[in-house]
Amino acid sequence: MDDDPDFRTVLSDYLSSHDFRISTVETGAAMLKLLETEAIDIILLDLRLPGEDGMALARRIRETSMVPIIILTGRTDEADRVMGLELAADDYITKPFSLRELVARIHAVLRRMQTSAPATRAAGTPRLYRFGGWELNVKLHVLKAADGREVDLTNSEFNLLCALLSAPQQTLSRDRLLEQSRLHSLEVYDRAIDVTILRLRRKIEIDQADPQLIKTERGAGYIFTEAVTVVR
Repeated sequence: MDDDPDFRTVLSDYLSSHDFRISTVETGAAMLKLLETEAIDIILLDLRLPGEDGMALARRIRETSMVPIIILTGRTDEADRVMGLELAADDYITKPFSLRELVARIHAVLRRMQTSAPATRAAGTPRLYRFGGWELNVKLHVLKAADGREVDLTNSEFNLLCALLSAPQQTLSRDRLLEQSRLHSLEVYDRAIDVTILRLRRKIEIDQADPQLIKTERGAGYIFTEAVTVVR
């Protein structure tokens, strides 16, 4: 987030060339709204925003989210840097800086978050599941295909897909899927899981007659075969 459109364009173009997916905003309100609707992996925040206190905005984000924050600023005062790191930020870079260094810093912060996340955060509800080009936004109940189109899911389909994605490459019995997806309270009959699996396959499999994502383990249950990335 930065109020300078030229600087945002330079950053966006460079980071996009390094395989990051970028969303840019110029105000704190726009950023907070984006956090409500999108799964964000890391925030680049400029402290010098017209009419806004960037440090207060960083604290506000931290009150409700553990998303990593890297502060980008022209302020060189040590007190500002210490305050930013103590209150909210995961890293602090002063301008001017090398874009190559910025990419290295982003990767370093993301690695730290993956390897040293608190247990309570790791056990929390995921914001997003990614698998085979698909994205499931848990908060918004939105499933997006690789081409960006949204695929409608019923509540039972959404709950069952979440149950499968929470334990990828593991065989899950029908009883366990019933318990985790709460289908027993939505569709009370013996074959609820099987029927909902068929519906899901119609929506996410290339060939539902030869499913590659959700496979049947005869006599045991179902297994979601694709690797899944969890964003918390």
